[in-house]
Amino acid sequence: MRKVMTGNYASAYGAKAARAEVVAAYPITPQTSIVEKLAEFVSSGEMNAKFISVESEHSAMAACVSASIAGARTYTATSSHGLTLMHEVLMWASSARLPIVITNVSRAMAPPWSVWADHMDSVAQRDTGWMQFFCESNQEVLDTIIMAYKVGESKDIMLPSMIIEDAFILSHTSEPVDVPEQPLVDAFLPKYDPEAKLEIGSPKGFGSLVKPDQYMEFRYKAMQAMESSRKRILEVEQEFERAFGRSYGGLLDEYRCEDAETVVVVAGSAAGTVREVVDSLRVKGLPVGMARLRAFRPFPREEVRSLAKKVRGIAVMDRSYTFGAAGAFYTEVCGSLYPLAERPVVKDYIVGLGGRDITPRVIENIFMDIIEASDRGESAEPEWVDVEGLGRRWR
Repeated sequence: MRKVMTGNYASAYGAKAARAEVVAAYPITPQTSIVEKLAEFVSSGEMNAKFISVESEHSAMAACVSASIAGARTYTATSSHGLTLMHEVLMWASSARLPIVITNVSRAMAPPWSVWADHMDSVAQRDTGWMQFFCESNQEVLDTIIMAYKVGESKDIMLPSMIIEDAFILSHTSEPVDVPEQPLVDAFLPKYDPEAKLEIGSPKGFGSLVKPDQYMEFRYKAMQAMESSRKRILEVEQEFERAFGRSYGGLLDEYRCEDAETVVVVAGSAAGTVREVVDSLRVKGLPVGMARLRAFRPFPREEVRSLAKKVRGIAVMDRSYTFGAAGAFYTEVCGSLYPLAERPVVKDYIVGLGGRDITPRVIENIFMDIIEASDRGESAEPEWVDVEGLGRRWR
């Protein structure tokens, strides 16, 4: 069934198709319509789930943790300050090895107050132990929710997943979306049945105190699970393609990179604009390409290394900033490339904060800049794009 829907409704339909059994909900702009739609599904009987209205995002994740420990498939959604309020419980969920799925409608952090697209909230949770998937389209949002449950619930993984859709650009923009038939989803995604869960008459300890002679082993096993998820993500996407006819390029989705000399690394909805610019520059004879960072955790380091061996220059577009050496995506790319004896020129571009438009002209100028840097053979300091008063005109 094809329906025209927003990215937020695609999230709701994805959770419904995955047969989430517990939905914990607290409203925040621009996420609210996700849980509102799920409330409609539950109240109408279309979705057999327990809908829990809570008093904060912290409580929403705490409810998901509790329900997941009891063996239920759980889901919630949030944005920006709501996600950061969850921070403590996000760490609990991943360390407890609970395959919860959350949609984060990625939005700028205040002050000053902003409700527009920005990846700062998602990137701030990069070390919590959650798998993170950045989506380009509403269809990818729905499909990735279903795949994330299958990956996360794998017995050698058991990790939670964060599905990231850009605020308003996806959350409130309508596109045609194929809603898969429920019997096909049921065949693809079996019922959640964890090996250990909270049961009456079968006492167990969850999250109990451990001493230093055991704690590191728990962290090491969680790290191993994140490493194992790389292969599992690829396997599940291949299974999904066989069942539904759609795939998204694995951890790093490459576009026209086979013979590219210069590529832009990007995540989220801006990838669609980058594709158009790649095509227009190809017409002009420039060998350029795009690498869409679909997974940030686990980070596709092997795919990035393979790409780097073929190109002269890599421009990384970060829709967030850090107070360290550079943006988070750039730092991960450079860290992945460090072991290589020969590396391409890599430069970081801070773009689109607080919903500022990333126009085709801006992207074309980024391509021209990294091509020039590649010709010089020297990387440069990170550059903030299109900031008033910095001199360079990107538009």
